[in-house]
Amino acid sequence: MAKKLFPDGTEVAGFYVRAIKSGPLVFVAGTTSLDSRGRIQGRNAAEQTTITMRKIDAALKSAGARMADVTRMTIYVTDIRDMGAVTKAMAKGLKRSGITSTLVAVSALAVPGLLVEIETTAVVES
Repeated sequence: MAKKLFPDGTEVAGFYVRAIKSGPLVFVAGTTSLDSRGRIQGRNAAEQTTITMRKIDAALKSAGARMADVTRMTIYVTDIRDMGAVTKAMAKGLKRSGITSTLVAVSALAVPGLLVEIETTAVVES
């Protein structure tokens, strides 16, 4: 099965792209609130999540999917106490779509100051 790549201009390595569609599946790589220059956007976990969800939405759309097609998310936070704020911001972005998810606390993300990273899988009908 062929795969289609959907870069968004924020890739940091030649092998990495924001989204890939393979058959009915759309995979969105771990996404953060970094802008195209690598600067962190959002002062707290809720703001970073809101920005991240917008970037995920754009990646899904580029691959022919939408938030309603999301089936799974894995959320990484640097402080488990941010869980409530993160899930509340995610819920706004998901617009009542039911998903499966895992939230994991990690010691750090790729760039100091990042508080949230989210990876996503969606299923779209052909």
